[in-house]
Amino acid sequence: MPEADRSSELERLESVAAGARYEEGVNGTMISYLARVYDRYWAPGASCLELGPAEGTFSAVLAERFDDLTLVDGSERFCAMLRERLPSATVVHALFEDYEPGRRFGTIVLGHVLEHVDDPPALLRRARAWLEPGGRLFAAVPNARSVHRQAAVVMGLLAEEHELNETDHRLGHRRVYDPESFRAEFHAAGFEIEVFGGFWLKPVSNAQIEASWTPEMLDAFMRIGERYPDIAAELYVIAR
Repeated sequence: MPEADRSSELERLESVAAGARYEEGVNGTMISYLARVYDRYWAPGASCLELGPAEGTFSAVLAERFDDLTLVDGSERFCAMLRERLPSATVVHALFEDYEPGRRFGTIVLGHVLEHVDDPPALLRRARAWLEPGGRLFAAVPNARSVHRQAAVVMGLLAEEHELNETDHRLGHRRVYDPESFRAEFHAAGFEIEVFGGFWLKPVSNAQIEASWTPEMLDAFMRIGERYPDIAAELYVIAR
């Protein structure tokens, strides 16, 4: 990456980090539920690389599951938080395009990363080279076809489901995937998808949920979303 582009991207990431609170409210609940989903599939105890851990909500779960944990983030602000929160983890401040691990990992996690990066296929190809033989990559993204985004289109709040909304811009999203485009990224990068799924049937916005829903209601709709992945708010893939 040219130095000017690199500096610009680092500045962008610091700006996003300054305003992002990924673990607050229902978003934090969503991250915790994703951990519950992934607990069904990964092999604890081996090495794990997490790209884009942000404040480390998901990283704290990984630290309990994996003896050897490496965290890579492009924001120095987030890296400082991670070093304080998880002193046993190896924390690396680097753009994913610049990162060279010099080793392989049994598990790689890209929790809500692909919607942020400039070139998702390139990142997936790099990550594939970092996997040990038989290793798995876990990834998750928001779903353009979520019920709440479809409702926003009907109401005239979005022109179409893939349009970036205010929250997308605040969090630094560059795109919103649908199930087909999400799976296509992995096939193009040479992965075999073992598991495709979704969770969280989300009829209204985060703010509306936080204003009136009980924890029991939120958990129920997280679980119901697993029955209807194509219209769930969150998509996930486990790939080899």
